[in-house]
Amino acid sequence: MASITIDLSDSQLQKLRDLARVHGIALEVLLKASLEDWLNSQRSEFVDAANYVLTKNAELYRRLA
Repeated sequence: MASITIDLSDSQLQKLRDLARVHGIALEVLLKASLEDWLNSQRSEFVDAANYVLTKNAELYRRLA
């Protein structure tokens, strides 16, 4: 498994620690879950946008084929 290091301000780190404590999970678990959610939403948004463009331009693509 790879690891990365990022620089956070003291206030950002404290906010993350507080959020993890509120949810009763380790900071690392919070960060991994948040990153996974973000990555999945980005993929979903791309797929939605691609489907929209393909549907919207289907007739044009058919004519060009």
